[in-house]
Amino acid sequence: MARALIAALLLLMLAACGRGELLGPFAESRTPPAIGPRFFAPEGWTWGFVQTGGRPIQRYGVATTWRAPRATVVILPGYGESAEVWFETVGALTRRGYTVWVLDRAGQGGSARYTLPRDLGYAPSFDPDVATLKGLVKVVIRPQPGTPLILLGHADGAVVALRAAETGLRVDGVIASSPNLATRAVSQDTAQAWAGRIPLLGRLPNAGWRPWSRSQPDERERGRTHDLWRGALAKAWQTANPDLRMSEPSLGWRGAHQAASRQAQTDAGRIPVPVLVITAGGADAQTTALCKALRHCSPLAIPGARPDLHLESETWRAPWFAAVTAFIADKVDASRAVAMPRAATNSPDNSEALEEDRPKDH
Repeated sequence: MARALIAALLLLMLAACGRGELLGPFAESRTPPAIGPRFFAPEGWTWGFVQTGGRPIQRYGVATTWRAPRATVVILPGYGESAEVWFETVGALTRRGYTVWVLDRAGQGGSARYTLPRDLGYAPSFDPDVATLKGLVKVVIRPQPGTPLILLGHADGAVVALRAAETGLRVDGVIASSPNLATRAVSQDTAQAWAGRIPLLGRLPNAGWRPWSRSQPDERERGRTHDLWRGALAKAWQTANPDLRMSEPSLGWRGAHQAASRQAQTDAGRIPVPVLVITAGGADAQTTALCKALRHCSPLAIPGARPDLHLESETWRAPWFAAVTAFIADKVDASRAVAMPRAATNSPDNSEALEEDRPKDH
């Protein structure tokens, strides 16, 4: 173990000498030749970059409907995913009249990296993800009154969504899809303690770590979906676009995930809006505890499904998507019910009250 740590440290030191463009964000991706049209970029899809403070530049993408959007949905992918994997879901949501944004996580997808090698998942904290999400909403998206804003977080992306709602981001609802709450202690606790004192150690791979490889299993082979074609999507995009490749997370990333998960559980009662928690198979102890802590929680289990619900076969994806769209539609209806009396009283005498109701940048 000691030799492996030393070797990994030397690898990181050598890699640090060749930084620059290798750490930078990546925009336009090439469509893999092996995927079908339903997985292509949605019509009108546009890429952009957002950065808050000195944090890594993060890539986002957006597609909207041809008419006035009924709601705005922000998707936060799970570990190792890039926005491209969500294209099918984005297209399905825009066809229902919603504007959809996907924010690649810091150090993943098309976003800038913290360290090399580029395919090693490293983040010292989930706080940059939360801060950049807030910046994206307040500065770039700028939600309009009467248009609900929904966060959809998958796996550990759900932790980011929950933390943003807990720490003041004004949203109308949160969807936690197969939330991955790492509240149990991660392995190699001693190495984690070292990482706290020596930041470089936090960037070390886990024992037995291997770089990204074309021979590695896809999501179906890893048991995360039953679907042959959707299960091959992430690997197909990464094969065609080396800058998107992700291998296993580092010790530092695992520690950051654990810390953010504990905060999300502890502060769950601060979320004032409804939260839909969708689990594959049945709820585990962590998601059950989360729902109990939330003020307004709607749990839904999809029996027989595997964790990547957005990439599942239709038997399981259909009820997942139906629950997602029903949740969004409910927030649209609630927003309309609130907006109607406001419109009826829209006069100079009420202008000050109406101004207070509008979202403000803080």
